[in-house]
Amino acid sequence: MTKTVAILGAGPVGLAAAAHVLERGMVPLILERGDAVGHAVKAWGHVPMFSNWRYNTDRAVTRRLEQTGWRAPDPEACPTGAELVAGYLDPLGHSLAPWLRLDRNVVAVSREGIGKAKDAGRATARFVIGTEGAAGEERHFADAVIDATGTWFQPNPGGAGRPVPGEAAHPHVSYGMPDVTGQDRARFAGKRVAVLGGGHSAIGTMIALSELPGTQAIWLCRAKAITRALGGGAADQLSARGALGTDMKRLVTNRDVRLESGFHLAAIEGVAPLAALAEDGRRIEVDELVIATGFRPDLSILQELRVTLDPALECPPALAPLIDPNQHSCGTVRPHGAAELSHPEPGFYIAGMKSYGRAPTFLMATGHEQVRSIVAAIAGDHVAAARVELVLPQTGVCSGPGRPVAKAASGCCGGPAQTRADACCVKYEVAKNSGETGCGCGTASVEPAKAAACC
Repeated sequence: MTKTVAILGAGPVGLAAAAHVLERGMVPLILERGDAVGHAVKAWGHVPMFSNWRYNTDRAVTRRLEQTGWRAPDPEACPTGAELVAGYLDPLGHSLAPWLRLDRNVVAVSREGIGKAKDAGRATARFVIGTEGAAGEERHFADAVIDATGTWFQPNPGGAGRPVPGEAAHPHVSYGMPDVTGQDRARFAGKRVAVLGGGHSAIGTMIALSELPGTQAIWLCRAKAITRALGGGAADQLSARGALGTDMKRLVTNRDVRLESGFHLAAIEGVAPLAALAEDGRRIEVDELVIATGFRPDLSILQELRVTLDPALECPPALAPLIDPNQHSCGTVRPHGAAELSHPEPGFYIAGMKSYGRAPTFLMATGHEQVRSIVAAIAGDHVAAARVELVLPQTGVCSGPGRPVAKAASGCCGGPAQTRADACCVKYEVAKNSGETGCGCGTASVEPAKAAACC
């Protein structure tokens, strides 16, 4: 009997999984909460990616689309989210229309007639996927499940893992990367706007705010120093990412952006204006607050499945040491597949951004390799599942808010450290990660302050 593989989510990784399922002679069942493919990507459609088209297309998808006359975009260009949808996901969605079920929000996944505590018959019982949507409550059945629902609609709150007092449902608090120069312009133009966070999403939003006339931008950076947040500048191997840090440094230096470092949000008071209160007593009054502190997986739909997760990152335990943001950037995460993504629940996998849990180091090319391996395992081709078919440049590629710029210089010593605050450069970082005392810059046993001079 032909296997049916339920794929939760019609984003880039979910649709790539469907293309692989069809190539393996199985039947995909794609369940998407939105009214079209790429529902989450459209929410950040205004954001340019750091990675170029070369690393944002899946090979099974490319083979499928080329049969329809589709022409691949310039492999060296970096698309925006909207361009990713229009030039790739939309045509792919049309080709997968017979297997696509839109406006189906997944609310639960379980085994047919088998509770979570029961062993007998578990591996052969069908999966039951409950959905809600325009068609009402429905139950769908499958032999295997790939959860590629992502994390976009589950942003982290402003506190240390929890919403702070006054945050919930506040009308002037937004999350992620609002389109401040586009459809959300009226909300932010000419206002006092604070952005909480220290990652690329926060920096990208700050730069966009600086382009609005009459807007006062305030950066609430939780770190005491912003050096790491600014990245490698001209030495960054990803020029678009480096340009982002360079632009932000200029804005802070010129005081076009007001910096409040070491700012840990404790509470929000008032409505219009609101006051962001820090744990150290600082009070920042603004008209709008953007919380850009990352995302987390929604695990509520998996309560009836046997899922094992790392206690810190909420990802599969075998994957955790490979993606730990305390040790890795997305450029140093090696390819992985079914073996690392498996769970005690036979035939169930989490793929894509959601598989990384709370780690921000995911890149799309790795997600494509994940589903290629997972689908091979579901089809019983364990040799292909174990094989690595993804080759990345030594510098890696990342996705996130960037902008097309000329290629930057590589910088000596590999440029500034990417993941460790106690290292001055990439070579020193590599040495640290290997347990060595030398900085790797050609001088043994050099302390960070001295090593900086050799870079």
